[in-house]
Amino acid sequence: MRILIAEDDPASRQFLCKFLSQYGECDQVVDGLEAIDAYVMAMKDNDPYDLICLDIMMPKVDGVKVLKAIRDLERQNNIPPSESVVIIMITALGMTDHVHEAFALGCNAYAAKPIDTEKFAKMLKKLNIFPSSALENAAAEEAAP
Repeated sequence: MRILIAEDDPASRQFLCKFLSQYGECDQVVDGLEAIDAYVMAMKDNDPYDLICLDIMMPKVDGVKVLKAIRDLERQNNIPPSESVVIIMITALGMTDHVHEAFALGCNAYAAKPIDTEKFAKMLKKLNIFPSSALENAAAEEAAP
């Protein structure tokens, strides 16, 4: 399982990596350009990402533009929707316009900061990315003091 975390906030990036690293290899980038580059390199290496977590507000290129670029690249490479990478938008914004735009462009889900581990685990379970028992164990461990 390959996971890309595109998040400019160090605390959020570290949290996501810690939470998701038990399911697979986590790569981290800090801006939208790096996210697009990482996606393209993974495709060229024939080792694509299974999950991408994109912060909506990032330097250089925002998450919504990165989402659009990735979905455009998938179409150009004839990747069927059933095989496209799962993309979760991460936002601290209460602005629904960004979320609606992201869903219109093909994101699979979104999570609001600060991320609630139980809700996040349930969302991942619903997206059917990881085994449910592993998700439940991870959420319980993260919630423990």
